Amino acid sequence: MPVPFPTTAILLDVREDDEWQAGHAPDAVHIPMGDIPSRAGEVDNQSEVYVVCKAGGRSARVVEYLNRVGYDAINVDGGMLAWQAAGRPIQSENDAHEARII
Repeated sequence: MPVPFPTTAILLDVREDDEWQAGHAPDAVHIPMGDIPSRAGEVDNQSEVYVVCKAGGRSARVVEYLNRVGYDAINVDGGMLAWQAAGRPIQSENDAHEARII
């Protein structure tokens, strides 16, 4: 994962809704893994797409799919756990709760 994150790149979070709501990267795009085939068109296929999940397994499968259908997709090794461990920001959907990765 480049430091700083490229401003022209897209961070695609493929975790489930409850995971996203608990904590996610600011400005990430959220499309759960199971919805990718029907919603991939919501992601600009002319941009680099960094794909993230909790630890990297789900995102690796999504990267394979996206690259097969014409995207320039890159897996975020270590997922949101590594993102947070590197000191990168996270936020929750509910300001009343501290952001966390579940």
